[in-house]
Amino acid sequence: MIQLETERLRLRAFLLDDAEMMYPYAKDDRVGPNAGWAPHQSIDETRDVIRMFQADQDVWAITLKATGEVIGTIGLHDRRPDPNIQHEAQREIGYVLNPAFWGQGYIPEAVRAMLRHGFENLGLERIWCGHFDFNAQSRRVVEKCGFVYAFTTSQQLTRLDGRTVTSLVYVLTKEDYTNRLAL
Repeated sequence: MIQLETERLRLRAFLLDDAEMMYPYAKDDRVGPNAGWAPHQSIDETRDVIRMFQADQDVWAITLKATGEVIGTIGLHDRRPDPNIQHEAQREIGYVLNPAFWGQGYIPEAVRAMLRHGFENLGLERIWCGHFDFNAQSRRVVEKCGFVYAFTTSQQLTRLDGRTVTSLVYVLTKEDYTNRLAL
């Protein structure tokens, strides 16, 4: 897994030892439910999730360059929300952040690094990003990063409580990304 850097962040592969820094925010009920998963019940559960990240190799630890502290996660998942364009090279970004670091621009910074990686290194044609209708913070990230609304869908939260929620799906194409860089 390639390591990515921004002005303030380093995005890197997860280490099992990162569980000590991840568990405090993974158990916070302001974090997981906004992303569709239940708060972690133990540090062992966090370690299991990290093992899954390591196996899938599509989720990076968001760390502060200055301290090395893990403050969140960002993934570039092989998901294709639009059944009409399954053949295109595409991925979906997902992210969570420790609430102690909310409102400081870290997630838009990490998303921009992931967009650059996806379009310039992986040759993707489009990158998706979605949020639940009740997650205003993620909506703001999506808007700041230039994604364009594509469609609304329903989703069952099988990893949370089984309820069905409304999910808004946005997309950024390589063409739009490139045009924005040229401005």
